[in-house]
Amino acid sequence: METEKIVADYFAHITEDVWERAAKIKLIITDIDGVMTDGGIIYDDNKLEFKKFSVKDGLIVYHLRKSGLMVGAITGRESYVVQNRCEELKFDFHYHGVKNKGKKFNEVLETLELQAEEVAYIGDDLIDLPILARVGLAVVSNDALEYVKPIAHYVSRFKGGEGVFREVGDLLLHSNAQLVPLIETLSQKEDDKKQ
Repeated sequence: METEKIVADYFAHITEDVWERAAKIKLIITDIDGVMTDGGIIYDDNKLEFKKFSVKDGLIVYHLRKSGLMVGAITGRESYVVQNRCEELKFDFHYHGVKNKGKKFNEVLETLELQAEEVAYIGDDLIDLPILARVGLAVVSNDALEYVKPIAHYVSRFKGGEGVFREVGDLLLHSNAQLVPLIETLSQKEDDKKQ
């Protein structure tokens, strides 16, 4: 009972419209830079690229996929670091160096035989607008550009790289009544599990 209250309080600000949209989602697609990272890129003297990801964002991918949701990424930059992270998290698909995200989104819908309203997308910049404008649940990070925010159904409480993906993942699980049971199952003591 306490878990239900904590989760209800955590999501008390979510509108009925967002809950209704979230309940229809079968696939979550994310941008990477500015969503799963803070958008910064660090190069060392050997031209090696470094990025910082939140493990909290990464952890929820496993549970989303286990719940039956698909997880993918469409990013505008080519980056071995990002490719490695997507592989490590076992994304269902990830496309890199995509300059026309709207066209790639059409290909994804056709390949997976999904409707746009069955997809959630998280972005933060101009390149994301062609997808944000079409999906069933459009989400942007809290630090997305101000002129991108109006097209979103939901503006996250979190900045890119600081939990926006996790918040959406939790929201999607909760919209299908899977988050509270997951928390309660994982928080059971070993002795309780043996009974």
